[in-house]
Amino acid sequence: MWKKVLLTLSGCLGAWSGYSLYHAAEIGFPEGMGKLGDSLPVNGSILFTVLGAIIFLIAGTLCADWGGSKLREAVAYVARIPMGELAAGAAGLTGGLLLSLLLYPALSWLGQAGELLQVFGTLLLGYLGLRIALEKQTELASFWNTGRWGQAGEPQDRGLEEHKILDTSVIIDGRIADICKTGFIEGTIVIPEFVLEELQHIADSSDLLKRNRGRRGLDILNKIQKELDVKVLIYEGDFEEISEVDSKLVKLAKVLHGKVVTNDFNLNKVCELQGVSVLNINDLANAVKPVVLPGEEIIVQVIKDGKEHGQGVAYLDDGTMIVVEGGRDYIGTTMEVLVTSVLQTSAGRMIFAKPKLLEKAQ
Repeated sequence: MWKKVLLTLSGCLGAWSGYSLYHAAEIGFPEGMGKLGDSLPVNGSILFTVLGAIIFLIAGTLCADWGGSKLREAVAYVARIPMGELAAGAAGLTGGLLLSLLLYPALSWLGQAGELLQVFGTLLLGYLGLRIALEKQTELASFWNTGRWGQAGEPQDRGLEEHKILDTSVIIDGRIADICKTGFIEGTIVIPEFVLEELQHIADSSDLLKRNRGRRGLDILNKIQKELDVKVLIYEGDFEEISEVDSKLVKLAKVLHGKVVTNDFNLNKVCELQGVSVLNINDLANAVKPVVLPGEEIIVQVIKDGKEHGQGVAYLDDGTMIVVEGGRDYIGTTMEVLVTSVLQTSAGRMIFAKPKLLEKAQ
């Protein structure tokens, strides 16, 4: 395909060059010597046009393979550049060239020196516009996405179209798909490309457990994007100066003025320290667990012994652990217990109880 295009362009360019060369030479002939085409057996313009096309086709054939490979490499290189960088670079280059165009009238009075300065100024301003736009691409992306210039730490009004940025742990966890399905998550779900790369590395791991977790995460993303009625944005930008994925998430949240969705305790703390809003799935799960108050009676099945002597351990349907004092003797049986206290920890809610039979005996 590339070879045919190059040969077609070469033939057209050669034909035009031959035709132009003939007429330029004919005009340059001294008067009284006739015309260049008078000594030729055929029409001179046709002959030069055909010869030009043939010469350029031969040259194009010799260079087609090399030129086609270089052109394909250039297209592939440009295709690998994230769209955000391309858009920012194009905007900066256009701005620099427009500025150089505005400066042209001020230099025209210098004559040839002004023309040289104009060429130099065009190249310089175009390059400076390109470089400045690439350096400021994150703020430009923030402006395009939110309509505001992205300044770290700047308070913003948050609306329904707020960005919810998913981290790797919450994707692998899988509960985010169910939460999105219920409609509790509003706005745009943002999946950074560097998170996708981390998931891909986990899915390609030699460790079976890691590989299964990575594939589960990719399946969850596929479900969110194709099956659920939510807006999903794949963020193609990257922060090459930052190596840690968690730090990139915090930076992206500042740029987009969004919230990080996670169940990672450490990332939760880092976001809080840097003033980034967090939606922790574990906190949500703890918040929607049934409220159990001291003095209430519940029916549980004691399944194992506890850490302390004589204790038994049971679980509610939502996974809440119940420590039953004196419940070791009732392991494997279903019984009614009386709640004595409820302890809320960072790991979740823990309930302490004792068998109702003992309460009656007292």
